Amino acid sequence: MVAKKKDLNKDEFAVILTGGKQYRVSVGDIVTIEKIKGDFKEGDKVVFDKVLMVDDGKDATIGAPYIKEAKVEAKITKIGKHDKIDVVKYKAKSRYLKTRGHRQPFFKVEVTALK
Repeated sequence: MVAKKKDLNKDEFAVILTGGKQYRVSVGDIVTIEKIKGDFKEGDKVVFDKVLMVDDGKDATIGAPYIKEAKVEAKITKIGKHDKIDVVKYKAKSRYLKTRGHRQPFFKVEVTALK
């Protein structure tokens, strides 16, 4: 999920890969991503080096699979967990019912620079 914070340069964007998902980001975007391994806290800076595509409004550069010199810098604004979902296993006519709950962790990051 990408939320626009401010309109700086609408033409410039990058496509990054993190958490097994691809995100189209621009400077100023707030993106909800999967939790990143490591010890992070709110306010820390994160660098995404798995950049698949960069477009500056005139030229588009596509990686094979990644662009080596491209990086996207971001700042962690929030660390949290999504709403609880119920996981239910049920088999009819056999008295089998198991319920579990799960809350997926997430990071909200604000993109600060495309390099």
